[in-house]
Amino acid sequence: MSMDAKNLIAVLDRIAPLRLAEEWDNVGMILEAPGASEVSRILLAIDLTEAVLEEAIAVQANLILAYHPPIFAALTRLRLGAQHEGNLLRAAAAGISLYSPHTALDAVEGGVADWLAEALGPGQSSPLLPAERTEGGHSPARIVRLEKPSSISDLVERIKQHLGLSSLRIAAATRHKQGDAIESVALCPGAGAAIISLSDAQLYLTGEMRHHDVMAALSRGTSVILCEHSNTERGYLPRLKTRLDDALGATVEVLLSSADREPLQPS
Repeated sequence: MSMDAKNLIAVLDRIAPLRLAEEWDNVGMILEAPGASEVSRILLAIDLTEAVLEEAIAVQANLILAYHPPIFAALTRLRLGAQHEGNLLRAAAAGISLYSPHTALDAVEGGVADWLAEALGPGQSSPLLPAERTEGGHSPARIVRLEKPSSISDLVERIKQHLGLSSLRIAAATRHKQGDAIESVALCPGAGAAIISLSDAQLYLTGEMRHHDVMAALSRGTSVILCEHSNTERGYLPRLKTRLDDALGATVEVLLSSADREPLQPS
């Protein structure tokens, strides 16, 4: 069975409305492959890598839903010999379209940011909004007020368990090293320093931050936990698969990529 690509896009937009994406983002149908008007199989991944593309070809997927946009910066040429450009050309030649929800999937209720907030345990979570965006009410970041103040070591263990990680990078503020409990956490999937640094939360949780942003947080008495960029996102894919399965029924098969992984690994 299969679904018309236009109808599928409408389903995807109901799950992660593109209007919620950040202004700078590149979301939606990124590459529409010739002849791919019908979709019977979707492969879910965070990044379009050569390994993910080979997997999509092997399982005969018509669409790769890549959380990160496969085209982000402007392209001035497309060459088979350049890996990223070649992946785009090979996807099109294989009849595989590319779709990205990115920050729309972060911002939507029940999306990636809310999933990441679950790592902290019980608490009240709400969108972390820049002042100019209070009317819109959507944000790819969250501010969480913990139901029970917790030590940084306890939060580290909860986050490891939720993300399935054996290690994290931690910059603990002096007060938290000395035992002060944490009551508030600002978080954002991926690289969230630009938005979470607007908060006066006692802990920042994201995938990656620049050294100087970490140092600025510590100088304010705010601790930082970094998990590597896509580790704060990939664990949501099984939940996205369930949502797509429920929405699409038997018309489209949804697969999780086994080749997709965080490029930075501990050694």
